[in-house]
Amino acid sequence: MEENNGMFNVQQTVGSVLCCKCGIPMAPNSANMCVKCLRSEVDITEGLQNHVIIMWCPECQKYLQPPRTWIKAQLESKELLAFCVKRLRLNKVKLMNFEFIWTEPHSRRIKVKLTVQKEVLNGVKLEQAYIVEYVQTDHMCESMVAADQKFPHQDVITIIPSQAI
Repeated sequence: MEENNGMFNVQQTVGSVLCCKCGIPMAPNSANMCVKCLRSEVDITEGLQNHVIIMWCPECQKYLQPPRTWIKAQLESKELLAFCVKRLRLNKVKLMNFEFIWTEPHSRRIKVKLTVQKEVLNGVKLEQAYIVEYVQTDHMCESMVAADQKFPHQDVITIIPSQAI
């Protein structure tokens, strides 16, 4: 031990305990379980959505933000990422990180990898990643429906002159 200004400095060491399930040495925590065993016991993503349907207007390329708001967002933009995350109900978990997973643009699928955290068993915080798949379904927005109703025979008018030639 060293003496420093009349005080003793004691070196502190962290002991190790054995996991109560598999018996490997680990740093102590209040659950007395290693991360691998804790994950096998508790699934913090249980009950969270992993499949969401979103409405998309193919004419103006906007997304429906319920109940009646349409937002413009490009694929893999931060606006689309924020829109997707807001559509989820993340009850009792804390969102730590989120990012796109690349999909083919013509697949009409958007995948987002989320990392969530939740306090489990005696205050131990567990972090887990999971993927949410968003499926785009075609749905015309009100402005496109109104424009289509103003000129219902517009396609017929453009076809007739080409057939006359």
